[in-house]
Amino acid sequence: MAIDTIDPNLKSKLDELQSQFVELTTQLEDPEILADHKQVSALSIKRAALAPVVEGYIAYSNLVTESDELNDAIHGDDQELAEMAKEELPSIEMHATEMIEQIKQTLVTTDDRAVGSVILEVRSGTGGDEAALWARDVLTMYVKYATAIGWKVDELDMVTDSGFGGIRHAVVNFQGDGVWQQLSFEAGVHSVKRVPETETQGRIHTSTCTVAVLPEPEEVEVNIDWGNDVEEHITTAQGPGGQNVNKVATAVHMIHKPTGVEVRMQETKSQAQNREKAKRLLIARVHEIERQKIDAQRAEHRNTQIGTGGRSEKIRVYRYQDNIVADQRLDQKFQKNKIIDDADLRPMFDALIEQETARRLAEL
Repeated sequence: MAIDTIDPNLKSKLDELQSQFVELTTQLEDPEILADHKQVSALSIKRAALAPVVEGYIAYSNLVTESDELNDAIHGDDQELAEMAKEELPSIEMHATEMIEQIKQTLVTTDDRAVGSVILEVRSGTGGDEAALWARDVLTMYVKYATAIGWKVDELDMVTDSGFGGIRHAVVNFQGDGVWQQLSFEAGVHSVKRVPETETQGRIHTSTCTVAVLPEPEEVEVNIDWGNDVEEHITTAQGPGGQNVNKVATAVHMIHKPTGVEVRMQETKSQAQNREKAKRLLIARVHEIERQKIDAQRAEHRNTQIGTGGRSEKIRVYRYQDNIVADQRLDQKFQKNKIIDDADLRPMFDALIEQETARRLAEL
């Protein structure tokens, strides 16, 4: 067995990732970088995502070296050593084959695990006040899950419903290990069948909310000419009916002229904070458009989580009366109280990740 027996494209990719891992390790030892907590966090997440692949590749290379040494012994002059090598070689070769399969499985999720920040948007859909309440419940589920596993949660924008305390539109940033790998599956329409708080006769209603999940790119990944490409307006914050809710102009409205992307931010009373949050959301949306173009060029048929109409499709139904959550992409069902009440999303995420990993492996 020789290292060159693996696919040349795979070997090239693994060599590239090993170089990246070494570079990230070097950067994380730089005193200037260590002084920047935000940069340390981002680099650490990237390095952690690469570690299983690189460590597996090193172990595989060591097994191949051992295999070569055993082959040399088999063809050597020492008969006793040759017999021992013949007995040991099949086990080493089998272990090496298993190792490369494990590496492939880890490799296809490495890019996902390297994204440590996402922007998640929840919008109420059909169902009036009940849809707004449902959007609130879905967002609460994500926040509860994120808090339990140690992700950082930053509310960027929130438009509440004045009637029953629901949410019309919310934008939240989640940061931490595995945020994109897990939350990317949430993009789409979430449908609920239950007796609403607003229902007086006990009838079951069907309501929906829409979830969009955008990987938050580093600013250097998106080429935006802020002076020429972006039009900015500063206004007073607006209430649900369009009336001004304060007298100071702090709300920020940005338009990215090349793509037509618009964002409005009025969550805080600070114009500077609203501008910073608006920029982050604008960058993520422009980045998504560029990602869509790249995905379309690579493979029009590929079913990516973001960028192929997925967010307009129903991905999950929550049936309260039956205590069932049915994800349209999975055969198994989950208990509503575990998913909504306890925010125990990990078993469902694990099943979705396993399914997506198998699909990507089939395309290798």
